[in-house]
Amino acid sequence: MTQQKVALKLKQKMGLYSSILIIALLAACNKPTWQQSPAPERYLYAKGSFSGAQVAESPDPLVAYRWKNPKASDDLEIYTLKPVQVTSDNPGSFDNMGTLTGKSPDVTVKGTGSIRVDFGQESAAWLEFDSEDLKGKVEMSISEYNQPAVVNDGAQHRFKTMEPVKHGNTYRLELNDMLYEGVRYGWIHVRSFTAPWHISNIRLVCQIKPANYEGSFSCNDTMLTKIWYTGAYGVKLNLLKEYFGAILMERSDRFSWTGDAYTSQAASLVAFGNSDFVHTNINHTADQNNGILSYSLYWIQSLIDYYNYTGDSTTLVRYIENASKKMDAAFVHFGTNPSLGYYGSDERIGAMFENPSCNESQRAYKMLTLESGLDFADVMDKIGRKELSDKYRNFAQEKISGLKEDNKWYEPFGLHAAADAINAGFTNADEQNELYKKNFSDRVNRMSLSPFNQYFIINALARMGKFDDAMSLIRDHWGGMINYGGTAFFELYRPSWNQALGYNDPPPNNQTGYVSMCHPWGGGVTKWLTEQVLGIRPSMPGFSSCEIIPHLGRTITRVKGTVPTPHGPISAGFDTQTGKCAVTIPEGVTAKIGIPRVEKTIQSITINGKTAWYGKYSPVTGVGGSEKDKDFIYFINVEPGDYAIHVAYSGETPAYQELPWYYPVSQIAMDSTTGGNWGGQYGSGGYVLFACDNKNDIRKLPDFVTELKTNLNLNVQWAVNTNDPRAPSLSPDNGFPRNTGAIYTQNASATLQTMTVDISLKQDRPYQVALYFLDWDEKNRKVEVEMFDLNTLEILAPVKVVGDYSRGKYLIYKYNKPVRFRINMINEPNATLSAIFFD
Repeated sequence: MTQQKVALKLKQKMGLYSSILIIALLAACNKPTWQQSPAPERYLYAKGSFSGAQVAESPDPLVAYRWKNPKASDDLEIYTLKPVQVTSDNPGSFDNMGTLTGKSPDVTVKGTGSIRVDFGQESAAWLEFDSEDLKGKVEMSISEYNQPAVVNDGAQHRFKTMEPVKHGNTYRLELNDMLYEGVRYGWIHVRSFTAPWHISNIRLVCQIKPANYEGSFSCNDTMLTKIWYTGAYGVKLNLLKEYFGAILMERSDRFSWTGDAYTSQAASLVAFGNSDFVHTNINHTADQNNGILSYSLYWIQSLIDYYNYTGDSTTLVRYIENASKKMDAAFVHFGTNPSLGYYGSDERIGAMFENPSCNESQRAYKMLTLESGLDFADVMDKIGRKELSDKYRNFAQEKISGLKEDNKWYEPFGLHAAADAINAGFTNADEQNELYKKNFSDRVNRMSLSPFNQYFIINALARMGKFDDAMSLIRDHWGGMINYGGTAFFELYRPSWNQALGYNDPPPNNQTGYVSMCHPWGGGVTKWLTEQVLGIRPSMPGFSSCEIIPHLGRTITRVKGTVPTPHGPISAGFDTQTGKCAVTIPEGVTAKIGIPRVEKTIQSITINGKTAWYGKYSPVTGVGGSEKDKDFIYFINVEPGDYAIHVAYSGETPAYQELPWYYPVSQIAMDSTTGGNWGGQYGSGGYVLFACDNKNDIRKLPDFVTELKTNLNLNVQWAVNTNDPRAPSLSPDNGFPRNTGAIYTQNASATLQTMTVDISLKQDRPYQVALYFLDWDEKNRKVEVEMFDLNTLEILAPVKVVGDYSRGKYLIYKYNKPVRFRINMINEPNATLSAIFFD
């Protein structure tokens, strides 16, 4: 029986029952099971139905749920989830624990211990359980990852563990005034036990802004389909009541920043078509000034996106003066090196707030200025504002001409500046080829640290026609987060986390401080897949005309999907194995349709049963003509209607040759036995013992090292005159007594849960460096270590994680150039480093 028929029968039989009971019974068809909370809740329960299509690749439990005419003015609503998995650190204390995933939970608590429940996906939610006879002391925890969460200073409760608040027989974890957090996992901790008692239910109460999936995407690569829906879900979770925000586990930035929402608004337009809410957020952020110059330009890009997707010229005209002021300021900055405030989290563009105005960021900002100026000039053309179009186009062309007076102007550009230059649209084929070879052909280092910056990199690859490379990068970056365990996309990510950390482990807290595992700026890839792989995008504002040109590369053989427009949905599907394709164009839209050659030979094309191409165009009703190039046969001026297309292909598409993973430093040794007896094992060339002499270092640098510099750290001296063999000897004789100290990260302040060590050389030469980690006071610390080339700031080695180091552990690297080590905290209370040894 279809979901629609089930819904109709339920409504006929249960007219006096609340909608949430209908939802609960419908959920039996869909999973997960839903339930209503006995406690009073902040919002009304969801008022829709499961009338949409289920999508197996989506992490959203409401992917098939549809609201009737959702609007920007709608309040938040709630739904509930049951766990999909239950585990315990002391199973003997809990009888029938597995019933918590079923319809009738009945757990008997017989002792102390903790129950962990996994709800299967992250939600914006709060945690509750029911008990009529609770005895003893109980606490509860929540987290995005598989351990109870701990966040930065500034939260009402840094540690996401506390006693619940009792509401009748319901116990709710209330960690802040707004209740919700980003939650996937929950815990019930039985801290004391006096007599048996019972848990009769547990639930996650999830808040949601009504938004329907008006767009869709699928292809033969299941991972790319998952990525589209995961990006959309992460954006949807972060639609707050009045603006695009972030469920950042109380990290003090639960609001929409000017420019920060650019990629999430872009994804929202193609996935949900909720342009009125995008409009609301553009209004909300129009006059903010957060001191981040690039974000002002991303706000302009958001305005342009909104105009192109909606055709709302009234809003565009309203903000012309605002956008012009932002553009004027950016062009004034072009000849200077202004304080950028922030350009990205990647080491090469300043490591967030550490060095945001570095040379690479300045170059990238100038290229973003050119891109924004040219794009703004284009939209001014479309509304007849020729004076403004000429002004900003001339500004940009003047700067471009100045750049190109040096025919090697692009040589200093790194990955991010190169991407922004290519996206500006003024680079020629030779320049793109040089930029590609230098910055995009290294599988490791074409990866940025954040999916926000990564969006501009895949845009640049598309501009260069490198679609296979772009999709490979998407699988590595966004697909890597899914393989890590993510059900939304993270704020920051490195693919080598997957080898160094366990499934859904806490991610490293680095330049951002607490790293969100549900950050809406990761959603830009959803728009990219729609516009580039499915190929549907507006060519005139509001989709009065559009392009449907799928870029399938060598790995995609089948794609289909839908894009919401003001005229209704545009749908398309292409299958290069069967040759069957279909396109639906609504009234008010004309289209250019590209039939992909995919490096095969196209013998013929029929449209609605009639020959449309057989070596040349043959007229067909509804089609205005044909064009071709090496990649596509195009049908132009295609009128509204349904088109069944069959393509007769011959030949084979060549296989895509994936680039290898390559790290210059791939062999990294770990030593867990030497402890403080480093003499004769390490340090024959020199050493630094941190903070062990009245909080001062003992330094004996090798003659080939000019400087060893630490940054962002504090110093501690743990012990003096100790005989503990974990403490490093003060000299190579491994004698006693010993002192021990460390440099450590400044937890719990945001962005200070990281520190760096820079090693400068007189000249390049082979050497070994061993980092000694000691968790002296046995606080169960865990740290992540990254290694960069100090000159290029490209990553040299896969990340390494050091845990359980109370007995002391060494990481040993070999290289031949100056390096930077970044040491990031994972577990409380901080990350520490006690010594460095050279050989």
